[in-house]
Amino acid sequence: MIGYVTLGTNDLEKAAAFYDIIAAELGTKRMMEWPGAIAWGEPGGSAGVGLTKPHNGEPATVGNGVMVALQAQDPAHVDRIYAAARAAGAACEGPPGQRGEGFYGAYFRDPDGNKLNAFCMTGG
Repeated sequence: MIGYVTLGTNDLEKAAAFYDIIAAELGTKRMMEWPGAIAWGEPGGSAGVGLTKPHNGEPATVGNGVMVALQAQDPAHVDRIYAAARAAGAACEGPPGQRGEGFYGAYFRDPDGNKLNAFCMTGG
């Protein structure tokens, strides 16, 4: 249902370096770039993530309650994504672990404060 998600940034170069690391861990790369914006994913694949400076020229802000979830292959993959994000400067919002029945996830914030989650369904 979701084609892509776009997050705002105040420092595209710094944020792009962060998302390049996360994308590599997810097995993807940049798919589009234009002045002031970059998108990661696979054309025709699952939902991608875009990063942009706001079109209106105002500062990018974090949405309260907004989070982007990145689907991982298994708990070990969640752990690797989280470790890569933290090594790239992400703030911890909840270390990897079981969150309820059948859900394994880790939560972190990108350099602009956008909240992300790496997760997988564990089947029970």
